[in-house]
Amino acid sequence: MQNPNSFYTEQLEINKAESKRIFKQLSLYSILRLSIFILTGVGIYFTYQNWKIAVGIGVAGMALFLFLLSRYTDLKSKRNLHKRLITINEDELKIAKGNFDGRPDGSQFQNPKHFFSLDIDLFGNGSFFQFINRTTIKEGTEKLTQQLLANDISNIENRQKAIQELASLPKWRQNYSGVSQGVEVEHSATSIINWLKDYKPFLNLFHYWFTIAYSVISVLILTLGVLEVIPMERSGYLLLGWLILGLGITAFYLKKINLVAQNTEMAKDTFKQYAFLLELIENNEFKSPLLNEQQQKIQSEGMKASEIFSKFSKALDALDNRNNLISAIFGNGLLLLDIRQTYKIEQWISKYGHKVDDWFEVVTFFDAFNSFGNYAFNHQKFTYPILTEEPVTILAEGLGHPLLNPEKRVDSNLKLEEEQFFIVTGANMAGKSTFLRTVALHIVMANVGLPICAKQSKYKPIKLITSMRTTDSLTDDSSYFFSELTRLKFVVDTIENDKNYFVILDEILKGTNSTDKAIGSRKFVEKLVKQNATGIIATHDLSLTEIETELEAVKNYYFDAEIINDELFFDYKLKQGVCQNMNASFLLKKMEII
Repeated sequence: MQNPNSFYTEQLEINKAESKRIFKQLSLYSILRLSIFILTGVGIYFTYQNWKIAVGIGVAGMALFLFLLSRYTDLKSKRNLHKRLITINEDELKIAKGNFDGRPDGSQFQNPKHFFSLDIDLFGNGSFFQFINRTTIKEGTEKLTQQLLANDISNIENRQKAIQELASLPKWRQNYSGVSQGVEVEHSATSIINWLKDYKPFLNLFHYWFTIAYSVISVLILTLGVLEVIPMERSGYLLLGWLILGLGITAFYLKKINLVAQNTEMAKDTFKQYAFLLELIENNEFKSPLLNEQQQKIQSEGMKASEIFSKFSKALDALDNRNNLISAIFGNGLLLLDIRQTYKIEQWISKYGHKVDDWFEVVTFFDAFNSFGNYAFNHQKFTYPILTEEPVTILAEGLGHPLLNPEKRVDSNLKLEEEQFFIVTGANMAGKSTFLRTVALHIVMANVGLPICAKQSKYKPIKLITSMRTTDSLTDDSSYFFSELTRLKFVVDTIENDKNYFVILDEILKGTNSTDKAIGSRKFVEKLVKQNATGIIATHDLSLTEIETELEAVKNYYFDAEIINDELFFDYKLKQGVCQNMNASFLLKKMEII
């Protein structure tokens, strides 16, 4: 695959050039439209005495003006797409330099009761979510979040293949995002789906053919008047009466039509956006099983979902024309358009309403997985874990935290076997907490199907559960210590019911005195080991490391710190054994606190 930064730089220049080229064309079309408008007005002025010629000039001028307007609108839409693609590539280049703080951080998805969402910097400022998220629609963001939080250890290989394929399609992914950003959607797909499922039609086939017959009679009356088969004055009165009758018929159904219009106005932009995105999905040939499966979901009776959506979108636009006063009066008075368009909308809902949920789901799936594909494309040196059934949970070489600068990041090797428990000690700021989050992200990313920050990794899929950032709650009237105990009980109960969890703990029982903490921590680790749990605990309490001599499953590891020439140095390397150098007193003195 192409180097990411080279690709983004190249695409940035291409889209800038296209945007400038189209801008010149837009200027030309603006001049042509103005010229046609002026020439038509002049033509009508000099021929108004011969009304047939004047009308001919007016009609021809209007037709040409509308054609140029249509071309102008299409070109403007293309230029806007290129402008969005410029922004997308500029953003990627900024993020590659580490500038992603201003992006949505997903803080709303943090949940203290979830297995790990609060503890591992998955959400919040500077989080993994903030770094990886490229979703463009609300439902896509929710799907991305669901994937990250799922703790799903099934079908990982299929997700890996899907992400690998999307990573190889950077232009397609960018175009998908650019198109998706082109429509401003105010209402959620969920509310629209619920309306479609609950909708009960009130029009039938008779109403449709009645509107056709009524329109034919209107055209007939108008034609007979123009051809003077019926005297002009008489045909005018007849047409006026016919118009009033049509408005009366429409008024009879107006309340129900208005309710449909209110809901279709809500759905219109969403359907327009989804139609564009479905077309992009349909027109690409996917090879991976998961992507191919999603693509198959949007086939319906030999007709493409995008065409079905587009058809509905046109019906919604047609009903929306009722907001134009002239169209509302003459369209309804002579053609009963509101009734006819409402019938078409109802027929579409009856035929396809139950399938919309699946089609929306496909669009949101690709919106979410494009973020994963984008991440994989940006990190081509990362590796996809080799899934194994061997009794080794993680066997990683050069494992590092994916958000750290590669030039400064210090990687470690890790071998953690099934039902093994590591006790990690170390000085303050030596890297314990970062290491815990590195291992946690390895598990989360591997389960999603993402490549992980390592030279290579062998991984036996396992779910994650953590206790690292317990907080007190004023609203629940619970102290910090009680909250922590509640969390630890949650961990124990979860493992009691399902052994396939990787436990990560950071300095537990902080809310009590040191003696209590030492005794409690020891008993808790012993409890986990008795449950055959796999995991890691980081602690400053060196007495906890004595368990290694008593329990075969427990192994001690540490992060070191050295004081050289009155300066503190860290190597951030995971080593086997117990830390001997603590630095709290040194730091207090160094910062002139004591």
